[in-house]
Amino acid sequence: MHALNRRTAITGLLAATLSVTLLGGTSQAAAVGLDDPAKKEIAMKLVSSAENSSLDWKAQYKYIEDIGDGRGYTAGIIGFCSGTGDMLDLVEYYTQVKPGNILAKYLPALRKVDGTDSHTGLGSAFERDWATAAKDSTFQQAQNHERDRVYFNPAVSQGKADGLRALGQFAYYDAIVMHGNGGDPTSFGSIRKRALAKAKTPAQGGDETTYLNAFLDARKWAMQQEEAHSDTSRVDTAQRVFLKAKNFDLNPPLKWKVYGDSFSINS
Repeated sequence: MHALNRRTAITGLLAATLSVTLLGGTSQAAAVGLDDPAKKEIAMKLVSSAENSSLDWKAQYKYIEDIGDGRGYTAGIIGFCSGTGDMLDLVEYYTQVKPGNILAKYLPALRKVDGTDSHTGLGSAFERDWATAAKDSTFQQAQNHERDRVYFNPAVSQGKADGLRALGQFAYYDAIVMHGNGGDPTSFGSIRKRALAKAKTPAQGGDETTYLNAFLDARKWAMQQEEAHSDTSRVDTAQRVFLKAKNFDLNPPLKWKVYGDSFSINS
């Protein structure tokens, strides 16, 4: 989890061991981006398996708890945090598209606690109302909208600009989810700059494997700067495994284990 501008989706399983076994090589067909609907679904499941021990990422709309990381509440499909601003942005957007919703009354409190781990004005009532709101398709769509606006779309756009295929775009997405895209040394932008100091992107004429290894090295360094991320297995035994297999397109079937649990995506 990055400094207070970071948007976290981690739910407290960071100390466990992640091991992944990947089946299936790269396809000879033309590569598609991570924003292809089927690839995006794979990305959502991969992230959810690590962060929620489940492939059912849509079940996380209702998720909310304080995981004790100093960022207040962590909630929803991407770990919107009351202390980092993205939960406030989400509820503001939800209220824009559905005025008078059940969470709108918490906007003053969310503005006050932004930047802190305080629950003042929130608490158990907010937790219950969040779970209620999660049943509303408009709130679910709002979560999807903010996930894409803040995390997914910027990651995919930068990945495509750098000449990366779906795996590289996923590496960017996973990094921006965990570290945010602010200006601190462990943010996504800073991670990418560290990688660029070591290797060229494919768009610059570099080798895709070499560049992605440099990016994952930089990502690992960023994770090690904070105790909560000292377990770097999601890089070491997940994304590195995909890269070693040269599955640049994240083609199924995929089989892997996360924190001792087995998962698979067959198609």
